[in-house]
Amino acid sequence: MTELIQAKAQHKKLTKGRIISRVIIITIGALLMATGLEIFLIPNHVIDGGITGISIMLSHLTGLELGIFLFGLNLPFIYLGYKQIGKTFAFSSVYGIIALSVFATLFHPVPAFTDDILLATIFGGMALGVGVGLVIRNGGALDGTEILAIVINKRVPFSVGEIVMFVNIFILGAAGFVFSWDRAMYSILAYVIAAKAIDTVVDGIEGSKSAYIISDQITEIGDAINARLGRGVTYLQGEGAYTGDEKKVIFCIITRLEESKLVSLVEDIDPKSFIAIADIAEVRGGRFKKRSIH
Repeated sequence: MTELIQAKAQHKKLTKGRIISRVIIITIGALLMATGLEIFLIPNHVIDGGITGISIMLSHLTGLELGIFLFGLNLPFIYLGYKQIGKTFAFSSVYGIIALSVFATLFHPVPAFTDDILLATIFGGMALGVGVGLVIRNGGALDGTEILAIVINKRVPFSVGEIVMFVNIFILGAAGFVFSWDRAMYSILAYVIAAKAIDTVVDGIEGSKSAYIISDQITEIGDAINARLGRGVTYLQGEGAYTGDEKKVIFCIITRLEESKLVSLVEDIDPKSFIAIADIAEVRGGRFKKRSIH
């Protein structure tokens, strides 16, 4: 029976049009992030958080190209993403990080657009945040910190956002030793601006989202969410106010990195389904922790 459910829930391949659209948007996202890094932030010794920030400092200390560290340090986290989120996410992230590494290498010789540290911090943070947001909206990631946070989140009573912030406190603080303390403060400002830009693009920087799904194929969709996302679902009883028809409603909690996959999964099973997704400030208790899907 379990094998039958998993066979039914196998995620359909993306259409050619959807693949092309995703590749184009992820490329634009990587281009914007590379622009923010190499043309605004790095020439002014301002860094971002996460693996990107570590890569910038290592590049400065060793003299090696930034793209080498961006690619090498993110690979282990992409593997974690493949195990925890899925194949499509892993492929999208690998392509995005390769594109980011290439663009960062190409833009390295380009002189900074401005020597004004405040302008560089503001516009660099905005470009970086919009780029990351575009990639996340299309089911990928350009930095392994959030993937790591999702894995740690299964074992500690802290949200994904809290874990990311905790890690970045140490990374951004290290910029004070590598560059200077005023540059470390500008780096914190750039991180906050980038976070707000991501918030605008993705509609929610916090990791958790609630989803309500109404469909005539509710059981098949519920089985697919269990099998393909490793998330538990709750069936709610509803009634149409106009028709009076009884309807089952699926309620589930997902992370924002899983939103794109959930929407694709539901639309593949029932293109006429109704999906409502909302941000959640906090999730506690219950059975929200992700179940292994492999």
